Amino acid sequence: QVQPVESGGGSVQAGVSLRLSCVVRNDRDTNDRYCMAWFRQPPGHEREGLASIDANDYAKYPNSVKGRFTISRGNTKNAVYLHLDSLKPGDTAIYYCAAETLNDGACYGVDADNFAFWGQGTQVTVSS
Repeated sequence: QVQPVESGGGSVQAGVSLRLSCVVRNDRDTNDRYCMAWFRQPPGHEREGLASIDANDYAKYPNSVKGRFTISRGNTKNAVYLHLDSLKPGDTAIYYCAAETLNDGACYGVDADNFAFWGQGTQVTVSS
């Protein structure tokens, strides 16, 4: 079983920064290497990709979100963070962490179809 678990969401004022965390729990294979990514789903909208990071810590961002969001890996290979800067009310959404173990941790785009393992999500609410 491979299970991402998110934390760090909450209700904040516009303009502040927030850091979301994700840890992948894996009781299947401790040698697994991960491509990990963050997505979000605002109310009434589809899920959108925010960032991915491969097993060699190469990060990639869709053009639509470049600049305010930063993905980074923690001290262990199964942990990643998403730094959200200068939050706006439009950033209100459920933020999801996703992981994939195929391809030895290589990432192939921040597309939901590329990820088999998903967390339950953490809510971020930004008020003006």
